[in-house]
Amino acid sequence: MSAPLFPVFIKLAGRPCLVVGAGEIAKAKIASLLEAGARISVVAPEAEPEIQSLATSGQIAWKKRRYQASDLEGAFLVIAATSDASVNNAIFTQASRDGILCNAVDDPPNCDFYFPALVRRGDLQIAISTAGESPAFAQRLRRAFEDALSANLGDWLAAIGHIRREILGAYPVSDARKRALHVLANGGACESIDCPGRTLAGDFRSETLPRAPNSRNAVTARTENAP
Repeated sequence: MSAPLFPVFIKLAGRPCLVVGAGEIAKAKIASLLEAGARISVVAPEAEPEIQSLATSGQIAWKKRRYQASDLEGAFLVIAATSDASVNNAIFTQASRDGILCNAVDDPPNCDFYFPALVRRGDLQIAISTAGESPAFAQRLRRAFEDALSANLGDWLAAIGHIRREILGAYPVSDARKRALHVLANGGACESIDCPGRTLAGDFRSETLPRAPNSRNAVTARTENAP
């Protein structure tokens, strides 16, 4: 039995990432990397029109040729997204030797990491992985969470984060502060003058204390650790 995956969210802003291949397989991966602010180089003799447009606009760098082992130099991670399994395998093998994280698309044995099915509401991200066993099932779960979570949850989280930082800056470490943070995280913040979050957190302006959005079905989550 293989070891479980280590779940982690990585900051890619400004980091050099290589994508080998520029077809349909590569498009979604490039879009994900762009959204994370990565500095992307693409190597491929031909490219889909959307990828060509990204290169023309300067959002990515496109080397219009076949992959060379030297393309890996300086890369933080690489995605092998060609239609040739032997090329993808060669990229993974070279990346492993060079200590570079690699994902060979749709080829779990040649992956150091997987792209999860992702649910996003502002800064809230829920990543779902089946370790490559069934991406379709991961997508099924993603759709369930998409239906369950309010579209306004990101805005609520941003407001709660602002209040949390005010609490951390205004109050020393204490059980009272911890209780205030838990009240906020569990939706206790509201407009009322008698709001539990206001009582515990201090005299914040009522308009900055939003209500937690309600879920639309039975999928729920509860956080046990301190915020």
